[in-house]
Amino acid sequence: MKARLVSASRTQLIDKPNMENPDDLLRRYYGYSSFRPDQQAVIEHVLGGNHAMVVMPTGMGKSLCYQIPALTIPKDSRDLVLVLSPLVALMHDQVTALREKGIEAAYINSSLDRQSREQRYAEVALGKYRLLYVTPERFRKPEFCEVIGKRQIKLLAIDEAHCVSQWGHDFRPDYSRVGEIRDRLGRPTTIAVTATATSECRADIYKQIGIDPEQIRLFYQGIDRPNLRLDVQQVLGDSEKFEAIQACLNDPDYAGGSVIVYFSLIKTLTRFSDDLMRLGIDHDCYHGDLGSQRRRQVQDRFMRADGDIVLATPAFGMGIDKEDIRIVIHAETPGSIESYYQEVGRAGRDNQPSRCLWLYDQQDLMTQMQFIEWANPDAEFYGRLYDTLVEHNESCRAFGMEWLNDRLQRLSRHDHRLATALSMLDRQGVIAGPQAPECFEVRAALPEHFRNDEALSQKKRRDQQRLYAMVQLAGETGDRKAFLTHYFEGTRPCLT
Repeated sequence: MKARLVSASRTQLIDKPNMENPDDLLRRYYGYSSFRPDQQAVIEHVLGGNHAMVVMPTGMGKSLCYQIPALTIPKDSRDLVLVLSPLVALMHDQVTALREKGIEAAYINSSLDRQSREQRYAEVALGKYRLLYVTPERFRKPEFCEVIGKRQIKLLAIDEAHCVSQWGHDFRPDYSRVGEIRDRLGRPTTIAVTATATSECRADIYKQIGIDPEQIRLFYQGIDRPNLRLDVQQVLGDSEKFEAIQACLNDPDYAGGSVIVYFSLIKTLTRFSDDLMRLGIDHDCYHGDLGSQRRRQVQDRFMRADGDIVLATPAFGMGIDKEDIRIVIHAETPGSIESYYQEVGRAGRDNQPSRCLWLYDQQDLMTQMQFIEWANPDAEFYGRLYDTLVEHNESCRAFGMEWLNDRLQRLSRHDHRLATALSMLDRQGVIAGPQAPECFEVRAALPEHFRNDEALSQKKRRDQQRLYAMVQLAGETGDRKAFLTHYFEGTRPCLT
């Protein structure tokens, strides 16, 4: 990255004599009479200009820990709370909810057309908004960097902070640039929030964002959600799964609310959808083969409707803040404890009893093992990809990604290693971007890391260990919530 956008000084948010009281702001904008445990302590900590790492269960109000500080900023100030968020849909939902409360918030992302984006840039530059949501990728745009440089970032919030770490379950390459982004912003007070971060993941987050562990306070509320019932049912094949799903949907103890049924594979989701349709069970489907408009329609209908059922891949749910989800079913095995916990955490946000049923079929482990292979290309693959980009650049540009994919992966066109490798090369500045045509522009030599199989296999082994932890959870005969607590706290020897 280039020169910093603002000075490197880190000032307190509480130095404004006309700053409003957080308790009053909570009552006025959110309708609550008091904060939940740890929320007030976190808010006071960051208002004092101190860094924070916040690990709270899903649905317990992590976002308030940076939204309330934004509301303390006087309206005539050029100060801004900047939120880095991983998904366009996630920030859209959060900003919509904030605006309904009368809070000055906005987002800038790829969903805006050029005219809307330029208008938003102008508004930000003039000092409008106290809370702005962007993806880390936005810092690739010089025009955005120019605009944000006209504001004073009083607090940088990193939402879904586990995306920063290669040890997190949902690593995003552009999130690894957060350290550079902080430098560019003048290293403002920073708050990182997530529901799922092991001790190993948290240590990597501190390293990636460029904050010494001694300079950032951990607020760890644990992961227990007393109202959630965590069940694991051993099944064999789709027929037993389908029977179990029907039985769960008919469970009178959890009737009246909404339902999410998670699948790893779109083809499996489609088969189960057909079976439910034959029984006359109304539902929606959400997966990556649907267009963005259709996915948005499904999500909006789910948020509005009562007793709705959605069959979905894991992409559905991040940012879903619906109180009455009574049932979450995993029809296929998730790839990690972190993913599992993130998804079951969407149930029962109204603190009413909710059931989380995992249908465990050992055959599903093969799917997750394949996903691990795709997410971890070896040195030979990186070498072939780089050589092809350099030696056959004209062909890449002429024939595109399909030609490149066929050349690298002749045995299976469904192998997704190419997308992973391009994202990683982009992260390291080897290519100009993760997508065509930018990915065909080679800017640097292949770093030694990508030629070292031992270095590359380290993350693969960690992904395999996370999957093995799921096997252990399935076989747990004692308290599954205690198992999860030990996992996230790093106190279970077999998981380290």
